[in-house]
Amino acid sequence: MFQSFGANSLFSGKLLLIKTLDFFKNFFESEPKKKAFKKQLNNILGFTPGDVSLYKTALSHRSVREGADENNERLEFLGDAVLSSIIAHYLFRKYPYKGEGFLTEMRSKMVNRQKLNEIALKMGLKKITFYNKFDNALKISQIFGNTLEALIGAVYLDKGYKKTQGWVEKYIILPHLFTDDLESLEINIKNKLYGWANKNGKALEFATLDEKFENGRRLFTIGATVDGELVSQAKGFNKKDASQIAAQLAVDKLGL
Repeated sequence: MFQSFGANSLFSGKLLLIKTLDFFKNFFESEPKKKAFKKQLNNILGFTPGDVSLYKTALSHRSVREGADENNERLEFLGDAVLSSIIAHYLFRKYPYKGEGFLTEMRSKMVNRQKLNEIALKMGLKKITFYNKFDNALKISQIFGNTLEALIGAVYLDKGYKKTQGWVEKYIILPHLFTDDLESLEINIKNKLYGWANKNGKALEFATLDEKFENGRRLFTIGATVDGELVSQAKGFNKKDASQIAAQLAVDKLGL
């Protein structure tokens, strides 16, 4: 009976995924839907895009479009590099008397995955990002920050570097990345936690509690333990992100 139930559940899950993939493949074939998408995109971008297909790809997560030329991972790779360059240039101009170490740390704070995810949500990207909403693992991931980077990659290919630079500064840096606040931000929560542990003679460890595949991607569960006791745990598609989230949860729980 249990084997039958498991097989039926697996079949239902696959059927649901197939229906979801078919929905997104057919989404752009309807002219009214094309117009609605373009209007939403215009509202977020603040300009009329030239090559709409670029933005469609930038907003398509691999959970609904598996092909490397169809989902946003390649554009995310490009957008990450473009954003890093633009922020480096911005910081170079803003802080003419600061050294390389300060500039590097500030850039890390500004392109932090969690920060980019927050900005993407504030910009409304969640409303127009195409992803498998039935995948629970995606709900706790940082896919919208990744989508923002992919969107930057699309703007760069569509409009060129100079216009992308102006767009990033106007719509991302100035309204969302307050450098005065970021200067005092402790970006590496794990270091803060290790500092507390060393000061108080505590044994702090981060361990992989679970590792499994979900929709073709490896999902990690990382736990933070203090003197052998599990204080917090978090999930992520890479160990670094999961451990940072676990560290933040531990800091909050311990009241640090």
